Amino acid sequence: MSLTPAQSRAARGLLDWSQIELAGRSNLSESTIRDFEKGRRVPSINNLAAIRAALEAAGVIFVEENGEGPGVRLRKDRPE
Repeated sequence: MSLTPAQSRAARGLLDWSQIELAGRSNLSESTIRDFEKGRRVPSINNLAAIRAALEAAGVIFVEENGEGPGVRLRKDRPE
């Protein structure tokens, strides 16, 4: 399971979430999200999984192999 800082920022943008919102929904600190997205540090595997799970629960799909690198998109039937 991979997650890049750019994917996290893009997913938040699609959902119109702040870093605080993602932190709350993933039960992590805002500084963990901020430092990850700025490339200051890589969270533990469990914290990365929590970030990804929170975004996926909101309808984000992580695109790993699209020929142009990793990306994100929203499910058409995503929860509101």
